[in-house]
Amino acid sequence: MASTPFRLGAYFPHTEIEPDAIAIRDFAQAVEGMGYRYLATADHVIGANRASRPDWWGPYDSESLFHEPIVLFAYLAGLTKLEFVTSIIIAPQRQTVLLARQAANLDIFCQGRLRLGVATGWNQVEYQSLGAPWERRGERLDDQIRVLRRLWTEQNVIEHTEFHTIDDAGIAPLPIQRPIPIWIGGNKAPALRRAARLGDRWMPFLKLDEKARVAEFRDAVTAAGRDPARIGIDNIVHLGSAGLGPVRTVEAVAADVAAWSEAGLDSMCIYTMAAGLQGLDAHVDAFRRVAEMTGIKA
Repeated sequence: MASTPFRLGAYFPHTEIEPDAIAIRDFAQAVEGMGYRYLATADHVIGANRASRPDWWGPYDSESLFHEPIVLFAYLAGLTKLEFVTSIIIAPQRQTVLLARQAANLDIFCQGRLRLGVATGWNQVEYQSLGAPWERRGERLDDQIRVLRRLWTEQNVIEHTEFHTIDDAGIAPLPIQRPIPIWIGGNKAPALRRAARLGDRWMPFLKLDEKARVAEFRDAVTAAGRDPARIGIDNIVHLGSAGLGPVRTVEAVAADVAAWSEAGLDSMCIYTMAAGLQGLDAHVDAFRRVAEMTGIKA
């Protein structure tokens, strides 16, 4: 396959590689050496115990391995030159000012390579455990996005809204990027509309038979009075099933890269979990084979 004209990212296989600092470093440096441009990871602070919830439907539970994204990327900031994408931070269950502070510090540590992906999430148990309101989480996220950008660009902020009270205060130091790019995750219509109105990029996980949603998103961006050429899409393509169908081949993933490129997307993140792989070496090998087939260059 000819060299792809857009950027490929690697989704960190948090549930399936060793929870070991050296293994994590080796994974990040390995995919960077293959030509992947950014590393993405998910956010789940706490998991539900399935034993006490026999009807639990969520894909993750208290035995699923997750690393806190800000901490993970702060560790890797000095070990690679990768960009870092939170995919996603569940912002409404976090304190906005604290998230602003953490993201600003991380942006300094990684020299402006942070892309803060946010969404509302799906896990009510997690909201409850963090003492965050589940109701109206979408409205809270909309307000958070606005306030985050103010906190990253203004020395002092006054905010008195239903969701925020900041009485002439600010964070210091401010981030390198002012503001840090905010990417909006999610496949459903509210996420698409939120990304069109407020996001710097949309992060769905679209299958090829959903190509029409690219045009739908661009129409929504235009309807919001914004330029579709400036608000991109970063799609996630799965090697593993991830509840989205059967395990796929590397050849199928490479074909997706070509197809989405033809559809006008400029970046894509490769997801290798739920493909029967276990451990650092197996995931590194899968990413290497995808890199070879797509023609990305280090």
